[in-house]
Amino acid sequence: MGRLFRPVTFALLLVALPAYAGDRSLEYAVKAAFLYKFASFVDWPPGSFETESSPFVLCVVGADPFGGRIRSAANGQTVGSHPIILRQLAKEEPRSNCHAMFVSGSDGKSASEALNSVRGTPTLTVTDSALGPTAGIIHFVIADDRVTFDIDNAAAARNHLVISSKLLALARRVNTARPAAVP
Repeated sequence: MGRLFRPVTFALLLVALPAYAGDRSLEYAVKAAFLYKFASFVDWPPGSFETESSPFVLCVVGADPFGGRIRSAANGQTVGSHPIILRQLAKEEPRSNCHAMFVSGSDGKSASEALNSVRGTPTLTVTDSALGPTAGIIHFVIADDRVTFDIDNAAAARNHLVISSKLLALARRVNTARPAAVP
């Protein structure tokens, strides 16, 4: 029942929690809840964790728009058998130890640099519409006064991640196109 309950709860959360336009507090509370829940719907390649009980490292790069909401939402939670730990990183800090990384702020150049720094590594990147067109594997958007998200499944594959069909089904849009190979 636990494995079935989790996806159903996530789907209900997606449908039930509006992000009223202009209420940034509620918007980021919803995004904080989604952020750590996404990880339960992603498979990391072998070797991504040292042991079965190694922590799952969730990083926030740049300014923290959540105001402590991620810490509250993820406190005591696990991803499988991995306890979640939260790391706040400056944009210039190395990000190689992050399993999931939320890139915040409005500086598209810094965001692109942060995303490029983990390209090809097993890191789930998450961004939001405040960055404009710069997007991670999962990109939060506000549509019809609700927090929803787009998924770049091709980018996930390039980072050796497999996203569950259950999460893909909840996305507003899914990009499955693979870019042409560079000669």
